[in-house]
Amino acid sequence: MNALEAIDLVKQAVMLMLAVSAPILLTGLIVGLIVSILQALTQVQELTLSFVPKIIAMLLAIVITGPWVLEKLVDFGRRMFGP
Repeated sequence: MNALEAIDLVKQAVMLMLAVSAPILLTGLIVGLIVSILQALTQVQELTLSFVPKIIAMLLAIVITGPWVLEKLVDFGRRMFGP
């Protein structure tokens, strides 16, 4: 393996990491934004009110996107270690 192949593998790994983590992180971002807007409108500044919905939404996103994530990771692993 030369340097160009190693750089290409690292590039593929980083792109896969971004693609796999994006649905979960975006879910947390959107839910956090909605909860923050609701807190600002109602003037309720409870810390657990913003934390619990994000955790639940992110766990739901993991359950929904889990098979796709596993498929992508297994495919990448096979390409890495296969012939």
